[in-house]
Amino acid sequence: MITLEQILNSLNTPIAISLLAVVLVAMVYQVYFYFRYINKGGAISPPQPKTNHEDLPPVSVIVCARNEYNNLQEYLPIVLSQDYPTYEVIIVDDSSEDDTEFLLERLKHQYAHLYHTFVPRGARVLSSKKLALTIGLKAAHHEHILLTDADCRPESKYWIREMMQGFANADTEMVLGFSPYFEKKGLLNHLISYDTLFTGLQYTGMARAGFPYMGVGRNLAYKRSTFFGMGGFKGLLNNQAGDDDLFVNRVATRKNTSVVCTRDSLIWSAPKTTWHEWLHQKRRHLSVSPQYNLKSKCRLTIEPISRALFYAGIIASFIWGGWMVAAIAATLLVLRWIMQMIIINISAHRLGIRKVGVGLFTYDILLPLITLYIIATQRITKKPLYW
Repeated sequence: MITLEQILNSLNTPIAISLLAVVLVAMVYQVYFYFRYINKGGAISPPQPKTNHEDLPPVSVIVCARNEYNNLQEYLPIVLSQDYPTYEVIIVDDSSEDDTEFLLERLKHQYAHLYHTFVPRGARVLSSKKLALTIGLKAAHHEHILLTDADCRPESKYWIREMMQGFANADTEMVLGFSPYFEKKGLLNHLISYDTLFTGLQYTGMARAGFPYMGVGRNLAYKRSTFFGMGGFKGLLNNQAGDDDLFVNRVATRKNTSVVCTRDSLIWSAPKTTWHEWLHQKRRHLSVSPQYNLKSKCRLTIEPISRALFYAGIIASFIWGGWMVAAIAATLLVLRWIMQMIIINISAHRLGIRKVGVGLFTYDILLPLITLYIIATQRITKKPLYW
C-alpha cells in the first residue's frame, strides 16, 4: 500500500516540481482565457429596446463579387428581402466572366433598391478586393455600411435589423458580427467549422472585453465617414488580404466598437471543399496577422504559447515525472478538455451552431500544427496571394 509519505516524496523532486509548475501555470492561463474571452464571445447579445422604423438608420449593404453567378442567384434575393425600412444593396462586379451582369440586370426589375457597379477591367492593383470595396463605399448613398460576400446567406430576414442594433450607442462606429460556415459531413468541414467557431468566439470575446482586434468581412458594419476619415485602405494596399481584419485592427477601439451575436444576426458562408483550397484560404488569412498592432499580437501569442507549454508539460510528465506527476497531469488534461467542451458547446448551442464532439481534442492539437506548417511554408515559398 502506498503511503502519504511516499506520495509526497515522489512530488518533492526538482523534475516533478518543474513539470507541475509548467503545467499548472499554463492551465491557469487557459482557464482565464476561456472564461475571460471564449465564454464572453459566445454570450448572446442582450435584447435591445424595440426601435421604431423612423429611428432605424438607412443602410448600404455592399457585396463584392467575381464570377459568383450561382451564389448570387441563390442568396442575393434573401439579402434583398430583408425586413428593414430603408436600405440599398450594392453589388460590385469585380471583372466577372460569367453571367453576373445579366442576372443583376434582371433582378433590378424586381428590386428597386438593388444597384450595381463594377471594377474597371484591366485595373492594375495588388488587392482587387480592396478596390472593389472602395468603389462600393463611394457608390453608397447611406452613412451606415454593412458588408457581406456573394456566397453568404443571412440566417433570417432580420439580419440587417439585428446588426444595426449594434449602433444603438452614439459612440459606436463599427459593429462586429459572427459568420459560421455551412455545416456538412466530413473531417474537413468539421475542422473548418471548429476553427471558425473558435476564432469567432475569440475575436468577439476580446472585443467585448475591450480589446477588438479583427472582424470578418462577411458580417461587418461600420460608418462610411469612419472609412474615409481613416483614409480608407491607405497603408494597406500592399497586402492582398486584410480588407477586413487589418482595417478593424487599425480602426477599432474599446469605445467605438460593439459586437452583435444573436441567431438572427448570423451570416452563413460556403466553406472550402478541398484541403488545398482551405489551406490557401488559411495562408491568406495568416499572412496579415504579423501586421496587427503590437498589443493585439501580444494577446494573441499568449494563448497558443500557453497551450503548447501545457501539452509539452503533460507529455514530459508522462515520460519523466513518475506515476504521481503523470496522474496529476492526466487529471488536469481531462479537466481542461471538460472545460473546453462545456464552454464551446454552450456557445455553439446559444448561436444554433453545430456542437463539437470528441473531435475537439484532435482539433485542439491539429490546428496549431497546421498553422505552424502554413507559416513555415509561406516563409520558404513566399507565394503571392490573391483574392
